[in-house]
Amino acid sequence: MDETNIKRALTRISYEIVENSQNIENVVLLGIHTRGIPMAERISYLIETRAAKFVEAQEVKVPVGKLDISFYRDDVTRLSEAPEINGTDVPFDVNGKDVVIVDDVLYTGRTARAALDATFSLGRPRTIRLAILIDRGHRELPIRADFVGKNVPTSTRELVRVHFNETDGREDVELYEKEI
Repeated sequence: MDETNIKRALTRISYEIVENSQNIENVVLLGIHTRGIPMAERISYLIETRAAKFVEAQEVKVPVGKLDISFYRDDVTRLSEAPEINGTDVPFDVNGKDVVIVDDVLYTGRTARAALDATFSLGRPRTIRLAILIDRGHRELPIRADFVGKNVPTSTRELVRVHFNETDGREDVELYEKEI
């Protein structure tokens, strides 16, 4: 995907969130560190500036929180001896809210499961949904995304890398073979 396709996918996701929400003013976004955060911020901006017009709202603010799932992963010790801690920053109450967890790639489902646990540690949302830029398949857990930018069938030997200007200084999605 190039920058134009990423923008198109995020715009579609923002419209789908509005269309599938009973009350857009009750929606909050939680971006998973690292690339889920700029993605959530963009979706929030798109909802506030474009999508909200279709529900005839005067002004809609969609709060964005930053979710660090490091301590909620079931494979944390396999990934690193000393996991990188970014810190959770959710400056609003999630109790009773319609939470949309946002991340760049959905693969095994383990990150999404950890994000669910991290979200429940903050309170009891009314609903939790998942927005993903790339769904590459190969689930190990019964997790599915509610909002998907693009489904990309992959083999287990392939990797998907999402790059955002905010985190990487470039904007694209790459698919490539793992080094063995």
